[in-house]
Amino acid sequence: MSPNLRNEIKQTKPFPSPEAEAHLNIERTAAVLGHAFAEGLKAYGITSTQYNVLRILRGAGPDGLCRNEVRDRLVAQVPDVTRLLDRLELSGLIERERSTADRRLVSTRITESGLKLLDQLDVPVVEMHGKLLGHMSPEQLQTLSELLALAREAASK
Repeated sequence: MSPNLRNEIKQTKPFPSPEAEAHLNIERTAAVLGHAFAEGLKAYGITSTQYNVLRILRGAGPDGLCRNEVRDRLVAQVPDVTRLLDRLELSGLIERERSTADRRLVSTRITESGLKLLDQLDVPVVEMHGKLLGHMSPEQLQTLSELLALAREAASK
């Protein structure tokens, strides 16, 4: 039998409700999977959030995106997207260009260096996903994804 959350976090009292237990299970799982994923990216010198930005910008193509569009597409919200983009720009993985037509608009694009890094990461990331979740069947993964989407739905209302 797989370990239950109470044993894993050494909690002796029952959870106050099934909802509380489910919520803590989601939080704990996100933390464990997120840590393992971040550890896998360390060798490449980027964080999970930076990886997410690079993926977003690769998908955006040559036109890039403005800061708010990047922010809205991030998997996890961050308090300061500008500083996140500053760090990626300093490392040469992205570039930003102010519009000549409207000086308020700044387009952010992935650089060749950023694309090369993502190319290096494509296979290792698939392998990390397999290592972390490959023990589940496709049907179980589909059910998990559907249940998590359902959980997010209530939080976004």
